[in-house]
Amino acid sequence: MANTDTNTTEKLLERMDELETRLAFQDELINTLSDQVAQQELDIRKLWEAKQHLKKQISEISPSNIKPEHEDSPPPHY
Repeated sequence: MANTDTNTTEKLLERMDELETRLAFQDELINTLSDQVAQQELDIRKLWEAKQHLKKQISEISPSNIKPEHEDSPPPHY
């Protein structure tokens, strides 16, 4: 009977070691993913600011340089 108890204890210890190993890998993965999400948030903010800057530049273009489509005369070969 003592032999059975020893085997059961060993199996439980092996399972516990495996679970602890899995937990360590999962913690590392969670930290890596968290860092990636934080970096992506910064990238999105930079892209949004660049888009706002371009939008402002486009709105500041002098309207006299761009004719509306209805004012633009067709090419001479028409």
